[in-house]
Amino acid sequence: ASFMISLRREDNITVMIKLRSGVSPSCQIRIKNVIRPELKIKPGENVTFTFTCSTPEKYFIMDIQKNIDCVSGLCPFGDVHLYPLGLPRLNRTFIWDVKASTKAGLELKFSTPWLRQIEPGGTCPDFISYNINSCIDTAIVNIGTFCRNGSVSRVKLLGGVVMSLHLPWDSRLTTSGFSIANRASIKRLCIIESILKEESSVTLMSPNYPLGFPEDELMTWQFVIPSSMRASVFFHNYSLSNCERKEERVEYYLPGSVSNPEVFKLSDSQPANIAGSFNLSLQGCDQDAQNPGILRLLFQVVVQHPQIDENVTHLVDLSKEWNMTVTIHLEGWPSHNPPMSEPICLICKDPRSCDRVLTLVSGAVYKISFLCKDLSRLRITAEKGISCVDFRWCQRKIYSLSVPKVITQLPIQLHKFIWKLLAPELINIEITSPSLKLQQHVPEQRCNTSYSYSIVSATPQTELNVGVFCPGGSIEKIQMKNNITVSLKTYGKGFLNESNYQDLKMSFVPHIKDECTFTVKPDPKAKVYLQTPNWPYGLPPYVSISWYVTVPSKQVARLGFSKDRMGITCETGRAYVNIKEEALGAEETVRREDELLPKPRNMYHDFWVNVSNCKPVDKTQLSLQFWVTFTDKQIDLGVILAVVAGAGVLMAIGLTVCCVKKKKKKSQSPMVGVYNTNVNTQMPGKQGLFTKGRKNNESHVYAVIDDAMVYGHLLKESNGLVAPEVDVYRPFDGPVGSLPPSPPPLSFRKDIKRSPSTEEPPPLTDTDHDTYTFAHQKSGQLEDSEDTSEKNSGGTSEKNNGDTSISLLENKEQNGLGE
Repeated sequence: ASFMISLRREDNITVMIKLRSGVSPSCQIRIKNVIRPELKIKPGENVTFTFTCSTPEKYFIMDIQKNIDCVSGLCPFGDVHLYPLGLPRLNRTFIWDVKASTKAGLELKFSTPWLRQIEPGGTCPDFISYNINSCIDTAIVNIGTFCRNGSVSRVKLLGGVVMSLHLPWDSRLTTSGFSIANRASIKRLCIIESILKEESSVTLMSPNYPLGFPEDELMTWQFVIPSSMRASVFFHNYSLSNCERKEERVEYYLPGSVSNPEVFKLSDSQPANIAGSFNLSLQGCDQDAQNPGILRLLFQVVVQHPQIDENVTHLVDLSKEWNMTVTIHLEGWPSHNPPMSEPICLICKDPRSCDRVLTLVSGAVYKISFLCKDLSRLRITAEKGISCVDFRWCQRKIYSLSVPKVITQLPIQLHKFIWKLLAPELINIEITSPSLKLQQHVPEQRCNTSYSYSIVSATPQTELNVGVFCPGGSIEKIQMKNNITVSLKTYGKGFLNESNYQDLKMSFVPHIKDECTFTVKPDPKAKVYLQTPNWPYGLPPYVSISWYVTVPSKQVARLGFSKDRMGITCETGRAYVNIKEEALGAEETVRREDELLPKPRNMYHDFWVNVSNCKPVDKTQLSLQFWVTFTDKQIDLGVILAVVAGAGVLMAIGLTVCCVKKKKKKSQSPMVGVYNTNVNTQMPGKQGLFTKGRKNNESHVYAVIDDAMVYGHLLKESNGLVAPEVDVYRPFDGPVGSLPPSPPPLSFRKDIKRSPSTEEPPPLTDTDHDTYTFAHQKSGQLEDSEDTSEKNSGGTSEKNNGDTSISLLENKEQNGLGE
């Protein structure tokens, strides 16, 4: 196609067609068989040309510049038109360079739908954009870049203006959308008028944003708002220059104010809930020539209807709180904020001080109100610090980790309450839940409450996520080293009712051995699941965790692990699982990472479970889960028969002794000395542990006995039920220990290789005593405590308790005690 452009001299228009940057010159311009890469048409020229390709819009752009002199000639007031006509369909930029005196500024008026300012480099949805530059003498200031469909209706400028309109090649826009309305002296850089008729928001920037506002300049934004609406101002991004004289500030002319202009710093909370139209001005300063800095401002004005409850105030009394902050914010803050174009919820601590986020600090009393249609979008996040400086004072105090009622009484949902517990060195933290107790959130036993606690133990090197817990479980106490963060998180609105029953407490306690210790008191009818912290990622290297589980007196606990092995290989050190009952002479079961974990077993007393980690060879860490159930103790019929038989024997002995004594009184026989070759009077020697040494002992004893014992053969009439005169184990009735079982010493971990079925006890030293241990074995207990490998090898226990009891019976038979 052929194009003809005819320019009148009086229009003072120049057209320039040139290649787009970065495009290969595979398309050119042809004029009378002359090929040109670009074309410039000056005022008064007529040019006919064609393109050597069918899609010139891919290769060429076009600038149409009109110079207007409002200084020496008449200023063409009115609509600005797009000239000339018949231009090729290229991406084009219309430029109007208007010269004007600084004593008589220019006013540009935009037709509806007005303009909307965007950040430099941004794009408009329809790719149609305006750029406004102010020209003062030789200085050019970029007022801003704008799209269509906004609220900016007028721009008044000091001096001249360079106005640009960028149109895409396929745009069918036929009017410029603005007019030169007037000339007026404004005595400031510019005035931007914004009209907001309905609920909406507008974002505006200072000139030259983000490069910097001109030195010691003044500009104003005029906001036209119906008196029935309310406007609030929010500064989202600003920076300050280095001032030598004066001070950077913003000034407001507010409706109904008795102190106009009201002056604010850029760092202040800006006015809110403004009824009607107002002005906002930005004032610069004289900057330091060596280090001027940058003054810039990006802000938002939100307009909305008055809220029904805007005059309803809520008292938040934090005067008696210590080291606590309360933040009221929109849901999703701070990671997510709604677009600035949406109507927002505002929180006000006085009628003129409102914001999207409001932070209240302890030690003060606040009267807050809400400018929000839907309070369900708001949330509360609070944080409280508790620390210990002097343990002599801290150890006597019990701190309540409960949400204050001043927070729960607000008509806003609590999102999270965080307690940061700081303990000095060698002082640890104990968390208890005396009445509700805590349940650990595990896959097999999920929390189903309106709130939960997340507990994290932090050290300078590592962070240990202890777990997520909710009320209504079996954990009474958690003791932890180092600093602790407890985060209460709510789910739904049920917390408002359940908050009255919180019972989480905290205190500072002396140093504990393990990284974390749990005290568990399960419900006898429940199955309790417990797992190591940092689930599912595993314990950090060299961390030790213990559980102390209470067993009711009439119950038997069943302990089992959820998998057969620990599932790790150690690079340094060894990993152990230790199990030990709190009973006199109770065995301690130890398993390494290369051994099978114990099979499910019965526990008749309170017991400890300790898990100690090594440094694994890969990223897989130690993660273990175990469970505990309870059953009622079963009465053994054999025990009942033995007790009855024993009672019968004792009765027979009593009758026999009574008869013999009566006969003795009659005969008055002298005492009889009997020599017994089977009695050992030798003091216990330094023999091997639990060895059968007494059966070969040939020492002799002369014993003086009552002659009534001569008739001991009469006892054989009791079917041979003779109770051996040996001591009997009685359950331990004293207080249980407060420390968990210790892992094997380092020398044992590194140097000794052993299996549960082949381990031999170490020999006694010179300080050991020749003592005996009498195993108290319940029915079925031996079978539960043995491994499969131990059964296959003859049932030898880890501690050789079976050999001990056999040795005692053999000694009695050799020494004649059975009779």
